[in-house]
Amino acid sequence: MPKRIRRPSSIVVAALAVLIASQIVTSAAAAQSILDPVSPTAASLKRLYQIVFVLGVTVFLLVEGLILYTAVRFRRRDGDGEPKQVHGSAKAEVAWTIAPAVVVLGLAAASYGPLLEQRAAPADALVVDVTGKQWFWEFAYPEAGVITANELVVPVGRAVRLRLASADVIHSFWAPQLGGKMDAIPGERQGGHGRNEMWFRAEREGEYWGQCAELCGVQHAGMRFVVRAVPELEFTAWLAAQAAPAVEPAPGSLEAAGRDAIAGLACVGCHVIDGVEGMVGRVGPDLTHVGSRRHLAGAVFENTPENLARWIDRPAEMKPGANMPALGLTPEQVEAITAYLLSLQ
Repeated sequence: MPKRIRRPSSIVVAALAVLIASQIVTSAAAAQSILDPVSPTAASLKRLYQIVFVLGVTVFLLVEGLILYTAVRFRRRDGDGEPKQVHGSAKAEVAWTIAPAVVVLGLAAASYGPLLEQRAAPADALVVDVTGKQWFWEFAYPEAGVITANELVVPVGRAVRLRLASADVIHSFWAPQLGGKMDAIPGERQGGHGRNEMWFRAEREGEYWGQCAELCGVQHAGMRFVVRAVPELEFTAWLAAQAAPAVEPAPGSLEAAGRDAIAGLACVGCHVIDGVEGMVGRVGPDLTHVGSRRHLAGAVFENTPENLARWIDRPAEMKPGANMPALGLTPEQVEAITAYLLSLQ
């Protein structure tokens, strides 16, 4: 007699669900967790998540409980004949149609307020234009004329209004501890300005990681960013430093050799360095103060001399699929360019 194939029981499924839920709860303090909000908008989404989670668990337990009860109560026993055949029950069909509809409408009502709140930025919010590019995030502070990449620096306790767009495909901006997801969409839309908007207010100092949440190409997973929330005075000083032109290297120095080298390469077509003639490209990140950044290559790597030199020399090795080409540089050129870029504080 062939062995019967045992199917996973409802008890096993329920145990797995409890295990997964416990892992989610215990990782609340981990990076990129919606369970550790530091912004009012993120806090409202956490409350919405808790409502959905409790409701989902309740429905799961109810359904699984009924399945277990039915399996035990009406199981086939020795001597049982053919069970009574029932065509259907109008009352049951109406009940299981109305109940899910009520649940869905309830979730829609609970979601309306938090989702609307994501867009309602205070009038005095700091404005930052965010542009998603394959594969990094560009942050522009239009009031100060500052453009940077991968690291969004904001003052603690002040509302920040993000105007999101894309230079190529659809991206999605998501920093879970600060707010919900919002798409960055290419093209002109919404009256011509082509930008979705959201806002947050970091209520405690720290670094909060985010990423692109929309599959956007081969390096989608390598399109990260970090939000640094700093005291107001520190932010003001940082913004003033970023608005200044690039540091002029000392004549005859290694940094000066790097500046001269980079000005004669294809880098000028993709990057900007204020003060370097001909470097007006807008494809890649603005490099005017790249040395002050803690991360590079879509915030995947720390901005160390070793990583920067390798990134300049062999970008595809560090980040396969990256649009930055290898230029066949000599070791001396790599050393000089690395020294120059790190001097751009």
